[in-house]
Amino acid sequence: MTETVKVIIPAYNEEKSIGNVIRDLPSFVDEIIVVNNNSTDATEKNAKEAGATVITELKPGYGNACLKGIEHIKQQEITTDIVVFLDGDYSDYPEELIKIITPIIEKNTDFVIGSRVKKFREKGAMQPQQIFGNWLATFLMRLFFNSKFTDLGPFRAIKFDTLMALKMEDPSYGWTVEMQLKILKQQFTYKEIPVKYRNRIGVSKVSGTVKGSIFAGIKILTWIIKYSFK
Repeated sequence: MTETVKVIIPAYNEEKSIGNVIRDLPSFVDEIIVVNNNSTDATEKNAKEAGATVITELKPGYGNACLKGIEHIKQQEITTDIVVFLDGDYSDYPEELIKIITPIIEKNTDFVIGSRVKKFREKGAMQPQQIFGNWLATFLMRLFFNSKFTDLGPFRAIKFDTLMALKMEDPSYGWTVEMQLKILKQQFTYKEIPVKYRNRIGVSKVSGTVKGSIFAGIKILTWIIKYSFK
């Protein structure tokens, strides 16, 4: 493979799963960047032992961790072609990365998202509030932007140049929907690829708590409303 592929994994207290995620990624990945986001467990140690580059982001928030990973790539002399975002909880199947990046390599697609379709999803892997939130967000994107998205899944790949053009900014729960809205508004090409999805290791910091679910829902709706009137 001639394209340079780098993976960014935001991680907060994922000591039990992070090693599995790193080890299951395909060997052609040029760099695995784990962004340790104030973990109080052995996440950093386990990620390093599994072979990842570990950097630290002290500002809490999923988006802040992703932005830190992007900044790390920007500062490198070697050109990066494709950036893949992946959670550290082992709910996705890291080996499916090849499916996610294939449309970029073969069809020159700008952005690809792994869609957690029901038939490939382990029972209980997504909470009812997640399923409803995904439905509502993607319904509103279809309504306002004629979008074809069906999911806000975190397993996603994007051309690095496209990522830079999006000028991402959300520090927390709105990161995924911000990226998809900006893809739509700037008329980049995109595709969804069905992926498998299993019960995560540990408790979700977002859907696993009432507070997290509410804040995530507010963030998502705020971004959609903001872009609907731009």
